Amino acid sequence: LHVMLAILAGVFCIVMGLRKSPPNDYTLGATLLIELFLLAQLVVALLAPAVGNPATGDVLEFYAYLLTAIVMLPLAGFWALTDRSNWSNVVLGVANLAIAVMLIRMLSIWFA
Repeated sequence: LHVMLAILAGVFCIVMGLRKSPPNDYTLGATLLIELFLLAQLVVALLAPAVGNPATGDVLEFYAYLLTAIVMLPLAGFWALTDRSNWSNVVLGVANLAIAVMLIRMLSIWFA
């Protein structure tokens, strides 16, 4: 579900950027929603081993992906708030699409 939402947010932000729309509440809100899902993913990943669902892949690599993803979206949002051009929406979109790819990789690491 969170992968599909990241893809939808990414495509939405890119379309808004290509339509020459500056960053707005919708594009920043979609990116914030994905960030909230990433923070929930962090909580689940920290609690999962305690309830019998440990990672089968490289745990360090998993958390490196997760922490990078968590940091990436606020940086893209900061860019969008300071630049205010339509290309900032494209940056938000690319960041969201990169998060979707990272989430797929994190799933493959956790369930290796």
